[in-house]
Amino acid sequence: MTKFNRLKDCVVNNKAVIVRVDFNVPIVNGKIEDDTRIKACIPTLKYLLENNAKVIVISHFGRPEGKFEESMSLGQIVNHVSKLLQPYQVNFAKDCIGPKAQEMIAKTNYGQLIILENLRFHKGETKNDEAFSSQLASLGNLYVNDAFSCSHRSHASITGISTKLKSCAGLLMENELDNLSNLLENAQKPMMAIVGGAKVSTKIDLLKALVKKAQTIVVGGGMANTFLYAQGYKIAKSLCEKELALNALEIIDLAKKSDCQIILPFEVVVAKKFEKNAISRTISVDKIDDEEMILDIGANSVKNITDDLTSHKTVLWNGPLGAFELEPFNTGTHALALAIADLTQRKKIISIAGGGDVVSAINSCNMFDKFTYISTAGGAFLEWLEGKDLPGIIALKDSAKINSSKENENVIKFDNKPKNISNL
Repeated sequence: MTKFNRLKDCVVNNKAVIVRVDFNVPIVNGKIEDDTRIKACIPTLKYLLENNAKVIVISHFGRPEGKFEESMSLGQIVNHVSKLLQPYQVNFAKDCIGPKAQEMIAKTNYGQLIILENLRFHKGETKNDEAFSSQLASLGNLYVNDAFSCSHRSHASITGISTKLKSCAGLLMENELDNLSNLLENAQKPMMAIVGGAKVSTKIDLLKALVKKAQTIVVGGGMANTFLYAQGYKIAKSLCEKELALNALEIIDLAKKSDCQIILPFEVVVAKKFEKNAISRTISVDKIDDEEMILDIGANSVKNITDDLTSHKTVLWNGPLGAFELEPFNTGTHALALAIADLTQRKKIISIAGGGDVVSAINSCNMFDKFTYISTAGGAFLEWLEGKDLPGIIALKDSAKINSSKENENVIKFDNKPKNISNL
């Protein structure tokens, strides 16, 4: 069993609690396009507020490279967070360290919350700078990591600060670890893994890990083009990492040796332009014209996947099957989301999805609550599935060891029994 300090076993009343969240959400023209990650950490924030803590929220937003950028200020999400936390007061500090942060924290009462400015406005955040970590730690009495989606990074607010303060997992972090531990260690077989997205290069390690765990792997999205190219198909102007053709063939060979079936699209949707509502046609994968590009999987390819799904007990999904952000090339991804949701609701399958694009796609067709479990993480989700040790999780584990030697306090014990899977 892996041990972590548990938030609900820590004293938070009249304490200044620093909470690392992931408020790195898509914003277009000042409007939040998808607030899934914000909503995911609300239970932790409400728990702290209800227990009279002074809640100090820290997060990054975008990649400002260590300097102030108005377009990346966390000030633009304060009103949205305030609405989600009504009737609690939400304040904002125009810096995350120094006098501006200290002054606003001092003005924030217990039972209130303050959001500090973007951590990445300081270079010390991404460099895991010792001095920056100490400045952050000096602002509170307890550190809570509720940002599993950022825990694959060894940054000051993820690992550095945990060496300075007693640290624990937030409610979202606890839920992520519990469910994903179950997926890796106790997944019901047979399991299908659906892996999509633009590039194979970002998912080679994942695919190599999955061929040993899954009985079927569906490869979709732009990365499927590399597999098709490797097998001799003409992919014309489609996105393709031709230099990784040998890697694709290696994965196919590993799958055969592991008795894992790999499914590629045999029917695709193509167009000559990568734009919304471009003129498109659905064809066999061997009928692509020189001026066309693959932008989605065809209806028959979707049916092939969904028919095969019925013989599996677990499905893991990471990455869309097409250019889902552009109509009509979201059709394949949406159809798959609906099919998985339906099987899940009929208790025919356990469904786990993760990754920013897949979460957005599932949200766009209102199927978020129809899956067994959806992870808020992207890169961290991938690295966890690959079997890698995440720096943020190691830091929590180390903090628990240190604190257990100092005081007799309960720690969380993940028994790999996810709350929302046990009732299936």
